[in-house]
Amino acid sequence: MLWIAAAVFVVVIGTLLYGTFRRRPSSPEFEERPTRKRGATRAIAAGAVATLLILFVYLVFDFSVGHALGASRRGAFEIELIGHRWWWEVRYLAPALPARITTANEIHIPAGAPVLVRLRSNDVIHSLWVPDLTGKRDLIPGKRTSIWLQAATPGVYRGQCAEFCGQQHAKMALLVVADSRADFDRWYAGQVASSAVPTDSVTMRGRQVFLENACALCHAVRGTPAAATIGPDLTHLASRRTIGAGLLQNTRGNLAGWVLDAQSIKPGVDMPPNHLTPGDLQALLAYLETLR
Repeated sequence: MLWIAAAVFVVVIGTLLYGTFRRRPSSPEFEERPTRKRGATRAIAAGAVATLLILFVYLVFDFSVGHALGASRRGAFEIELIGHRWWWEVRYLAPALPARITTANEIHIPAGAPVLVRLRSNDVIHSLWVPDLTGKRDLIPGKRTSIWLQAATPGVYRGQCAEFCGQQHAKMALLVVADSRADFDRWYAGQVASSAVPTDSVTMRGRQVFLENACALCHAVRGTPAAATIGPDLTHLASRRTIGAGLLQNTRGNLAGWVLDAQSIKPGVDMPPNHLTPGDLQALLAYLETLR
């Protein structure tokens, strides 16, 4: 397509320059000669036929390449990505994978393998854009869309909501982490497992704080009675690189600030302030850090 387009460009520019600088005859009768009109008509017809042939060649290549891409992606696993204001819910779908898991704001994929991402919105129009991997695709309420992701090499690729969706639109990011196949399999096996069981008095207290306060009303932690779906699934929170949909690094200090008053960091999010004593906060943080 590049070489054909380059050849067409050269022909068009050459014809334009010829028509601009050619020497015109001085006799006005020359302009009315039938042979000149017939020549112009033939040139226009030839250009139209050439255009149709080129478009037909493009059509054939388009179908053949699309068929080849479809064949190469058979057996690819699927991810469902759900847009919320203002975070991303990520669901890995079985049976292409060993089990269904749910995470948030971070997509892990095996490098070199195509992954079908099925898109839907939970509220308003969002748009997925991972510039280094693919183009943009809208998430429209009431409509299912999809897009393919494939990373040639391992790495971390930043994605962003590319459709204005409200107050915190600019702070609705996600990471696509392309792992080697072995690393991806290890990560996935860890995500399938339930949450870690507290082994000391501090984390046991933190688990109790989580279950007895507002945390369990919005979040799920597999292996505990908490099974809410309003906010992100926290079963393996500590394994994620960021919190707040790419807003903050996942450190103890940032997590403490987010738990106590997310509104001061990201105004308008659904998470309310939590009034915890220092002892309860530290115990809760210790418990959350075990969720790997």
